[in-house]
Amino acid sequence: MDSELAVLAASGATTLVSLMVTDSWTHARELVGRYLTRTGAAPDMFDDLQDARTRLLAADAAARARTAREIGRRYVDRLLRLAEADDGSDEALRDLLSSLLQLSASAADSRGTVDNRISGGVQHGPVVQSGSVAGLTFHVDHVDRANHQ
Repeated sequence: MDSELAVLAASGATTLVSLMVTDSWTHARELVGRYLTRTGAAPDMFDDLQDARTRLLAADAAARARTAREIGRRYVDRLLRLAEADDGSDEALRDLLSSLLQLSASAADSRGTVDNRISGGVQHGPVVQSGSVAGLTFHVDHVDRANHQ
């Protein structure tokens, strides 16, 4: 086993598992799906990706780290076997890892801390708390508050 190939497989699996719990999962799954197709992987491997994600998301907080490690180990082995079967070439795996790392970096950049506070009395209308809001429209009936006191 080529040690560089093992490092690539481990990094790819770790990055893949971390993307399973982000909004970037759909894109990551498509990237891995293309890799699986190019390397001639069994068709059920693609379905297993979604099953692994479902297991990870369903795990409670205490079990999530253990579940992530189990899934990561399984994908290290799978990626390594696929790369070795592909004439031991690491080019396709290297391309996949590069794409996953870029996706992971963009997912991390889009996260931010949101600290919303409402104070100072009663709010007479909708209050939206979010990290970002785009294209939001409220249709509100205007009520004369003087008549409702």
